[in-house]
Amino acid sequence: MTIRNLSPATQRSYVHAVAKFSRHFGRSPDRLGLEDVRAFQVHLVSTGISWPALNQTVCALRFFYGVTLGHAEIPERIVYARSQRTLPVVLSADEVVHFLEAVPSLKTCTALTTAYAAGFRAAETVGLKVGDIDSGRGVILVRHGKGGKDRTAMLSAQLLRILRVYWRLAKPQGWLFPGRDPNRPIDVQGLYSACRSARAAAGIDKRVTVHTLRHSFATHLLENGTDIRIIQVLLGHNNLSSTARYTKVSNGLIAYFRRL
Repeated sequence: MTIRNLSPATQRSYVHAVAKFSRHFGRSPDRLGLEDVRAFQVHLVSTGISWPALNQTVCALRFFYGVTLGHAEIPERIVYARSQRTLPVVLSADEVVHFLEAVPSLKTCTALTTAYAAGFRAAETVGLKVGDIDSGRGVILVRHGKGGKDRTAMLSAQLLRILRVYWRLAKPQGWLFPGRDPNRPIDVQGLYSACRSARAAAGIDKRVTVHTLRHSFATHLLENGTDIRIIQVLLGHNNLSSTARYTKVSNGLIAYFRRL
């Protein structure tokens, strides 16, 4: 998995899925076959597992059989689940402001603001370093994003002002948002926890995660007339269909970054 440049998170997920598969039958996974895989999938569905989580297990088992064991004929017979495409939860511009104002920590608030203002995933946000902020070009460098790909993201004038204030107060050196150990970035789980607390404090009845901020970023850009193909590049999507769903949730808001 390391040679194929799978992210550490993906590697942990694959190992966990195959171990769970093995424990379910009480046998070494290399002694289990395709019928066992199908029975395991049926079991997972019966537990109420989400479709994304089920498909993540499918990816792990396809890798295990196709790459680890070298059974090239098996992976294509391990089918993915067809999930219903649901519309993403999107906050209005005012809700974004109220949400961010409810985050008490300067560092965490700035990190979540960056996630929204640049459309970052949680892992991309915590992985930022001070040197990734290119104020001269007006971009932020994302290193090893989803799929291990680098890309550049937008750095608005509003976000740059916020980051400069944060830098003067916090003086980060390596990681832009360091954790308790300055040699490591802030924990992703810390952002998730802050989202739950801020959502409750702001009185927002929608489920809010870091990815909700990313969805809101894309939708607000679309509402302000940004070409969907540009949004696709900014988000790091491989295909336009992943980005096109934001056209279904756009409702004419015009308050993008009004108070940030």
